[in-house]
Amino acid sequence: MILSKSDVLALRGLRLPPVALKAMQRAGIYCQPTISIEFQKEANRYLIRGVESGGAVPACGAYCAFADEHGAPPEIIQPIANVGVNGIHAAGLSPVLVRAHMFRSERHCELLLTRHSLVSIPGKGRPALHNSVLFHSKYGVLDVELWASQSHLRGVIAPTFYSRSGEQIAAPDCFHDVILQVTAGVCCVGCRHSHVARLNTLAPLIGGERAR
Repeated sequence: MILSKSDVLALRGLRLPPVALKAMQRAGIYCQPTISIEFQKEANRYLIRGVESGGAVPACGAYCAFADEHGAPPEIIQPIANVGVNGIHAAGLSPVLVRAHMFRSERHCELLLTRHSLVSIPGKGRPALHNSVLFHSKYGVLDVELWASQSHLRGVIAPTFYSRSGEQIAAPDCFHDVILQVTAGVCCVGCRHSHVARLNTLAPLIGGERAR
């Protein structure tokens, strides 16, 4: 099966150019947009798992986080031991996940929101992933430098997004808070914590996963 560009975007997240990927690598920013299907034996059910990750340096930032389809934290949140910065922070699991994936270069931002759900396949026990794009803009602009002297405004300000034709566009309202926190993530220099996942109810700590 050949995937269209939209299908690839929905499944894998932002497709950044090589220069952006090299800048992130040089800066030591590890952002993991991949998702997976996991099976819970005790509950006898499948869930979708995504990892909140990323961070920033002054020149650029990348962050990926997950929420449920209403913009609330995932059903299950697992903290992940991470000795480094700008890497993996937590994992979220839910029957339906919405991924918020943002990249920042100076004040310019690209944002992608994708929805992921499980679809039953006749004759098979393991479901398949259904992925769709909810919102995408390559033309976001931040009015302030949230990574510098105006860092106190993180979580309050998000980029203004535009279409290719220059018209202002908005993401679904229910993800407003998620976008604010992902914006904070792409501006959090030396990030050591999750911005979207609420770690008040935690599953046991995961070992063996850390930022690369």
